Amino acid sequence: MPETPPRALITQAAADLLARLQGRHGALMFHQSGGCCDGSSPMCYPEGEFLVGDRDVLLAVLDVGAGVPVWISGPQFEAWKHTQLVIDVVPGRGGGFSVEAPEGMRFLSRGRAFSSDENDLLNAAELVTGTDFALGKRPPRAGTHIVAEAVDACSIPGRASNA
Repeated sequence: MPETPPRALITQAAADLLARLQGRHGALMFHQSGGCCDGSSPMCYPEGEFLVGDRDVLLAVLDVGAGVPVWISGPQFEAWKHTQLVIDVVPGRGGGFSVEAPEGMRFLSRGRAFSSDENDLLNAAELVTGTDFALGKRPPRAGTHIVAEAVDACSIPGRASNA
């Protein structure tokens, strides 16, 4: 049976920044912002400083350091469930209270639409919600969530992938 694709990935550059931030702030987490003040950026917080809601959905636990959970609100997940989230980093200052702001870098969400076969696999997989996580449920461990560059997960029309 084919492996279920990860719902979230991170580029090597973003993983490197995340590892440095873990050295300063300890355990971290992401919450994919739904807009308004933060645009639609992945916001990075020290673990526990952002309260995960009961209906929030855990997209992945990134294999950076001791693991970095990536959350999204339940209603926003319904809109994004057909899309693989790829966390990247670019120069600049993002909005909000994300921990990378003083670094002169900002995390950025990129996305790739899942194929129909991938959607079938994902629809059969069990989700982990905030309630489930509080009760100790964790997603199954898979391979790495780190890709060399965003193009390795999200092909750009007219540009060859580095894979």
